[in-house]
Amino acid sequence: MFRHTKHLQFEAKPEKPDALYAMKLQELIGGAYGEMTVTMQYLFQGWNCRMEGKYKDLIMDVATEEIGHVEMLATMVARLLEGAPSEVTADAVKDPVVAAVVGGMNPQQAIVSGGGPVPADSAGTPWNGKYIVASGNLLADFHANVAAEAQGRLQTARLYNMTDDPGVKAMLKFNLARDTVHQNMWLAAIEELKEDGLEDTVAPDALFDEEDQTHSNTIWGLSDGTEAARGRWAHRPAPDGRHELRYLDNPEPLGGPASAPPPDPALYATSDGRPGEGSAKGAAAAPGTSMTDKIKKSLE
Repeated sequence: MFRHTKHLQFEAKPEKPDALYAMKLQELIGGAYGEMTVTMQYLFQGWNCRMEGKYKDLIMDVATEEIGHVEMLATMVARLLEGAPSEVTADAVKDPVVAAVVGGMNPQQAIVSGGGPVPADSAGTPWNGKYIVASGNLLADFHANVAAEAQGRLQTARLYNMTDDPGVKAMLKFNLARDTVHQNMWLAAIEELKEDGLEDTVAPDALFDEEDQTHSNTIWGLSDGTEAARGRWAHRPAPDGRHELRYLDNPEPLGGPASAPPPDPALYATSDGRPGEGSAKGAAAAPGTSMTDKIKKSLE
């Protein structure tokens, strides 16, 4: 259950409207690392969590806070759009400065949302549920959360330097602080997962006996530069305590040519008819198993 409170988590009052900056601020709402992403990411992580208790409660606490962040930013965008474009469009043709401001506005903010925010990024690309990470594995998810908060804080910092509006800056200062605490919180939660003995579900023990361990300690040097070999990571015990990392310069390929098998004739792809290395070498396909047959069958 969720309950809405009418008061914002932090004030969102710009000193004056700014339609161009409203478009930029959309990135923090509907961008890949915006507040909609972390809101949905944490909500689904919480709903997917199979353990009642401190970890699930933590995830749901932060998820609910992030809903409030979306609300703050949406309110700020609406207030930045005050008076645009209906009250300035007539003058835009005469004044190139005003035209630039209105021209920088996301048209959907006027056409679709009536002068308000939209669930999209600063380029107008709609928010996508594919942005979120909610695997059901807490160690994997918490690492993804650290990265999401870091990217979100980076973008907030950049936007902070793109405005002189004291009201906008005050809100972004709050957002920066919350991103900082969330980064530290997820890092601390990762440490606690390890202390509670819950980290081995991802690494290092997941399918450890099944992996090809002849390749589990070499860092492949595949660029012209040699600087990577000088990093501490290139010659040291691995963090998992099981491997000894070493740098392998210019390793030899382990597979054959990346050639594809001959195409189905009905697809009319250019081919000389010869099977590529690693293909079934012309073995006859069972009746009804070609791609064309499968497509036809699906349409019946």
